[in-house]
Amino acid sequence: MGLVAFPNGRGTSSLQDTKIDTNLALYRIKDLNLGFTVKIYEKAPESGGIWYWNCYPGARVDSDAPIYQLFDKELWSTFTFSERFPGGPELRKYFKHVEKTWNITPDIEYNKGVTGATWDSTGNVWKVLCEDGSVTYCKWLLSCLGAGNRTHIPSFPEVERFKGKVYHTARWPQGGVDMKGKKVAVVGTGASGVQVIQEIGDEVEHLTIYQRTPNLCMPMSQKKLDPQREEEKKKSGWYELALGVCRQTIGATGDFPALKSAMDDTPEQRKKYLDYLWTSGGFKFWQGSYYDLVANPETNAEVYKYWRSRVLERIKNPRKQELLAPAKAPHPWGTKRPSLEQRYYEVVDQDHIDIIDVSTSPIISFGERGLITKEEGEIPVDIVVLATGFDNMLSISTLNLVGRNGETIQDHWRNGVRSSMGIAVPGFPNLFYLYGTQAPSAFANGPSLNQFQAEWVAETIQACEKEGVTSFEAKKEMEDQWVELLQSEWNKTLFPQARSWYSGSNIPGRKPEGMFWIGGVVSGSFPLTWVSCIS
Repeated sequence: MGLVAFPNGRGTSSLQDTKIDTNLALYRIKDLNLGFTVKIYEKAPESGGIWYWNCYPGARVDSDAPIYQLFDKELWSTFTFSERFPGGPELRKYFKHVEKTWNITPDIEYNKGVTGATWDSTGNVWKVLCEDGSVTYCKWLLSCLGAGNRTHIPSFPEVERFKGKVYHTARWPQGGVDMKGKKVAVVGTGASGVQVIQEIGDEVEHLTIYQRTPNLCMPMSQKKLDPQREEEKKKSGWYELALGVCRQTIGATGDFPALKSAMDDTPEQRKKYLDYLWTSGGFKFWQGSYYDLVANPETNAEVYKYWRSRVLERIKNPRKQELLAPAKAPHPWGTKRPSLEQRYYEVVDQDHIDIIDVSTSPIISFGERGLITKEEGEIPVDIVVLATGFDNMLSISTLNLVGRNGETIQDHWRNGVRSSMGIAVPGFPNLFYLYGTQAPSAFANGPSLNQFQAEWVAETIQACEKEGVTSFEAKKEMEDQWVELLQSEWNKTLFPQARSWYSGSNIPGRKPEGMFWIGGVVSGSFPLTWVSCIS
């Protein structure tokens, strides 16, 4: 959940739910040789971070190998993923490899949950409180809770009436759930919903999908990797080149947007280019598309029209065609995170799978046998799967962090999220958070962004220690400038037109706001980011 560093061997600690953030931050800080003792406090009983908790059927990453890994040659030269898009079990294996190779296992305490921390201005240290009653003091505190920590479970009335089982994808039983031959309901069609549905669709007796908004999925184009070929690519320098390009692209994925608008192409040229992006798989259709995709309504409409034509080819049922790929776009294409799918549309098109549109027939409550909706009434099931996601990017606010003036993070964010560049908050000295709100997190490959942020944090700590700085924090005027810039650039795009976790509007009662920096991981180093194209 995070990371704590103690100068001169005074102590250690940490908090985490993503594994990349903490392992990388710990390694970079230890590598400074400043005499720190560094510790990770991990709430889970073993390695994996988010890939420990997210063990639902079909869970896998949506960034290609080798991009979804750390840049250290010592790591990638001795580990090869078996698939283009690795699944949960292999990702757990990878993080164990990281811990062993970097020899950081002794610095991790598992089953160690952190409840909060208070800044002590007298000693210029953080007092960290843990679930087991222990207290730790540290000079530098890093929150590495990541994006998927604060689970969103809708407040459905009368859940206790249901006689079957209810599971949330983010807290799936480690031993799995047997759904073969069962009647199952899946609520939500975000990334986890799509992955679960396409995984279990063939084995259940009947599946009812409760969909609010269709997921405008892209083809994953999954494939097995040839170990021999991957070794050849490592020796040739291809891996180093691929990881290096991540430092130059908007999403740190290696995908550059096209140097033109869709409206600059003829219909024939446009189809040819979109065909190339579509068949390439992964996020290329999104992040490698026309530069004005999320700013120009005309370009966006052309991309949606193409996307719909490709999806309709795979669905036979007329009603499901309209529910999954409606004639009128439910929102501008790409302004809600598009999920990658392998055979989602073919699975959902089967006769034993039904879709209920909860935007017109909302869920009223639970009944003894299943969910009750306005139009369909109660549909009997054995298992309800809540694929309702997270209160994304507010994970740090789940901790009771009390800053220099007695203010909590919750207090500081009561009128909206505020930070300096999505990594530090005024009034909270010596505290950094990684892969969180107001950074490019939602639009970036996680390992790449964490690589850059951890490097910056390590260099900042090193500079402070060299200059004898005991207390370091963001300035309020810099926070004000960052929030103004972020919201200004956000409002130049089509993103505000979508109801999504990008703006926090997936949470009932939440005031919509731009929660992520839209300008890319490397704004300024490449001329065609989404922001520089529209400013």
